[in-house]
Amino acid sequence: MNFIIETLKAILFGLVEGITEWLPISSTGHMILLDEFVKMNVSAEFWKLFLVVIQLGAIMAVVLIYFRKIFPFNFNKAKGPFIKKDIFVLWFKILVACIPAAVVGILFDDFLDKYLYNSYVVATMLIIFGVGFIYIESKKHETRVGTLKELTYKDAMIIGLFQLIAAIFPGTSRSGATILGALMIGISRKVAAEFTFFLAIPVMFGASLLKIIKIGFAFTMIEYWILFVGMLVAFVVSVLVIKFLMSYIKKHDFKIFGYYRIILGILVFAYFLMK
Repeated sequence: MNFIIETLKAILFGLVEGITEWLPISSTGHMILLDEFVKMNVSAEFWKLFLVVIQLGAIMAVVLIYFRKIFPFNFNKAKGPFIKKDIFVLWFKILVACIPAAVVGILFDDFLDKYLYNSYVVATMLIIFGVGFIYIESKKHETRVGTLKELTYKDAMIIGLFQLIAAIFPGTSRSGATILGALMIGISRKVAAEFTFFLAIPVMFGASLLKIIKIGFAFTMIEYWILFVGMLVAFVVSVLVIKFLMSYIKKHDFKIFGYYRIILGILVFAYFLMK
């Protein structure tokens, strides 16, 4: 019975991760709220690992959907050269954007977890970036970058600095920060979203590796099962959510997510103040 209950909890966390990882609404904020009402029967160390490594399931959805856009090698000689230069250049831009968050994450991971990973920081950042989305989308701004090829190294670095904000302040939402930063410098919604998806690949693999190195693998079989189920559900849900988001932004802006963030931020504040 306990096995079934813990499996259902893992499915629920996988659903929340798969939905909130790609929408600019903060997966961390939702995970913190869910953890208040649904407690997993696992060790504290496993829980820290689970929150990060479950994201690998979401990452595999990006790899599946965008494989042709991100795989830099061509094994069919009839279709062109072995190395796809444009994709290699794209990966260099992705790595440039990852540098700020990677440096801070490696050097200050424990400090950030101890002092900033709390409900009040999460609620504050939910509201601040919610207001940011509404403000940016309310302004008329010229789109100067309409394709991934037009994205410059300077653009990538600026987006990387916004990703750094998300790395420091939980509740910002990594996708929310990078999309907002991209919109501010004139990048189209489609390119902003896709570049955000691609950025997640090295960031989340790196974050997961860092947690695994620090925490190790000393877990029970049921904890390994919980992680597998959570990742699998996050993968399936992420495929659907990514396709939904790319279809949605063809005709809509990000204002709705801004309003949602503000409402969620207020609810988080209210809940933990009354607790």
